[in-house]
Amino acid sequence: MKTLFVPSEKYSKELRVAITPSDAAKLSKLGWSVNVETNAGTGAGFADADYVNAGANIVSADFEKQADFVACVRKPSIESIKNRKQGSFHLSLLDPFNEKELIKAFADNNVTAASFEMIPRSTIAQKMDVLSSQANLAGYYSVLKAATTINKIMPMMMTPAGTISPLKVFVIGVGVAGLQAIATAKRLGARVEAFDTRPVVEEQVKSLGAKFVKIDIGETGQTAQGYAKALTPEQIELQQKGMAKVCAQSDIVITTAKLFGRKPPRLITEEMIAAMKRGSVIVDLAAESGGNVAGSKFGEIVETENGVKIIGDTTFESDVSASASQMYSANVYNFIEHFTNKETGFAVNLEDPIMNGCIVTSNGEIRDERFK
Repeated sequence: MKTLFVPSEKYSKELRVAITPSDAAKLSKLGWSVNVETNAGTGAGFADADYVNAGANIVSADFEKQADFVACVRKPSIESIKNRKQGSFHLSLLDPFNEKELIKAFADNNVTAASFEMIPRSTIAQKMDVLSSQANLAGYYSVLKAATTINKIMPMMMTPAGTISPLKVFVIGVGVAGLQAIATAKRLGARVEAFDTRPVVEEQVKSLGAKFVKIDIGETGQTAQGYAKALTPEQIELQQKGMAKVCAQSDIVITTAKLFGRKPPRLITEEMIAAMKRGSVIVDLAAESGGNVAGSKFGEIVETENGVKIIGDTTFESDVSASASQMYSANVYNFIEHFTNKETGFAVNLEDPIMNGCIVTSNGEIRDERFK
């Protein structure tokens, strides 16, 4: 495979681009013909001229009909897949558990589709881990969004007019996004507490200068991939009761609990929100996939009757599109480079654990029964 196409993202709020000019230049050196749709990079601050200077071609959307490899950020439309060249390769975020018609379209049109969400969490695959690279940015920006929404300042200030106490920030979920949120809130001078169902992350929380909130909900743990295991309804109820007191004392609450392939757990109930202070802010990082917070709406900031603002407008990676594109593009380049041989070029090798894990369709077939 020699011809790479980078389409513009069709979702109006998506400003990221799958390949930056610097990585386009690196791909050209690997022997690829890099073709970028007109204005695909403008949302991230990259002009068409930047791509041309990097050795790429600027083309129209119709180019996807002849491309050997298509790389984008969000999942494409089914109509777009019907235009693809048979035997071509697609790489992006695909949400395969919830997009079965889309996966079927890839198979029906004999397009090999790789889902970034399915990249194994192994040491060698870290350089291709889009979920981690983008979650890092979401965690960082969630704190900034909360800080600019709340009508208070983050750090403690001692002034002749009196002392202003630091804000109390409560982070729920200590994965990649949660750890970055903790670190950012601490840097801004907040007093930070955090909770996770995995006791193993307590040391990480403390290493960042935050307090780990302990709630006895029975036996918990994490999967082989490092994700928190799903809780039973009884455990969720115990967790909510334990978190309610902390939420009531907090100025900012950030929820980060996403379950890949499933609806996220409801962590913050209406009763918990009703007990929070007027002017408090909640950031729901899972709003797009269903939400951790009662009443949150994706793409909106909702204010409750008791004056709590719930931020569901959480396309944070897109809000820092230049940095997010830089990291996403590096993940794409690392994937392609890892499977590109100087003599034979890019090859689909299903015996490789990384490629075997992330390819969802191949040779006109859906490879995993869960996606059918």
